[in-house]
Amino acid sequence: MQIAIDQTTLYTLIKKAVKEAIEEEEYKLFLAHIPEVSDEEMQEIERIHGKPGEKDVAHSVTVQT
Repeated sequence: MQIAIDQTTLYTLIKKAVKEAIEEEEYKLFLAHIPEVSDEEMQEIERIHGKPGEKDVAHSVTVQT
């Protein structure tokens, strides 16, 4: 079975797939470098900034690991 596809369309599909893969890896790398906080630090953060969920989400991304 052969599928005919022009070079521009193929290039666009490959470019999009590579871009998505790189973005996923960047997010994984970013998340891997966020340090964990102790219970005391978390309580202080919540005291200063409020508990999570009390503010509107500015940006959210789901990354499968």
